[in-house]
Amino acid sequence: MIKEFKEFIMRGNVIDMAVGIIIGVAFGAIVSSLVKDIIMPPIGLLLGNVDFANLFAVIKEGEIAAGPYDTLAQAQAGGAVTINYGLFINFVITFLIVAFVVFLMIRQINRMRRVPAAAPTTKDCPYCFSSIPIKATRCGHCISELKTA
Repeated sequence: MIKEFKEFIMRGNVIDMAVGIIIGVAFGAIVSSLVKDIIMPPIGLLLGNVDFANLFAVIKEGEIAAGPYDTLAQAQAGGAVTINYGLFINFVITFLIVAFVVFLMIRQINRMRRVPAAAPTTKDCPYCFSSIPIKATRCGHCISELKTA
């Protein structure tokens, strides 16, 4: 069983998958930072100094401290039950950016994989429709003489 497990782990696709997951997690952190630290502050500024991370709705006041709460951290520290729609907006934007980048990467990989079509090596006889070599001057099946182009 240990030998089989070792063979399973050492297979190329398992290692490739592990590397992909590690790179994906690191890429996700970069995109999260891009959204949180680069994209959302200017959008918030354009919308009148809105901090999306602090957009929330209080469902129930906290037992530790009553509202109103200026920040999400204050509401959570006070024990309030909240709907954090600002964080949700950040996650949606993060997802869209990741999905778009993955789309661009897959698109580029597919472009590189395309193999040009090979030149044909056969043609059809116009009389019997049999497949014959491209350089043939006479059909091997019906012995018709073929026109050369």
